[in-house]
Amino acid sequence: MGPTPQTSSQTILIVEDDEDMVTLLQFLLEREGYQAIVATEGRQARTLIETLSPPRLVLLDVMLPYHNGFELVTYIRSKEPWHGVPIVMLTADSAERDIVRALDAGASDYVVKPFNPKELMARLRRFLKTAP
Repeated sequence: MGPTPQTSSQTILIVEDDEDMVTLLQFLLEREGYQAIVATEGRQARTLIETLSPPRLVLLDVMLPYHNGFELVTYIRSKEPWHGVPIVMLTADSAERDIVRALDAGASDYVVKPFNPKELMARLRRFLKTAP
């Protein structure tokens, strides 16, 4: 019997369609001791949300194939076990209306790409310290 119950407490779901960004995020998270699960488009993300135990945190791009990040935030927040999971939006879109839209939909934070990796990890640690 493996560390199944602990897996979700160390797991972070990355929903991102840019391969280089996924590689960077995985590196940053794994260096901190987290396990990354990756969805590269919206349909795959919805399937993971249906089948996974809630992760410690979700990193969510806004512009994705099939279902965008705004739709996915709403979907995640509609799932009872996922209600308290912090969601950090990552996007190249810095328009104020979209930041407000993401936060109003239930995102915990909004980080604009390109970002400073140290700043991103500091923001994530804020949620990871308080997350169950």
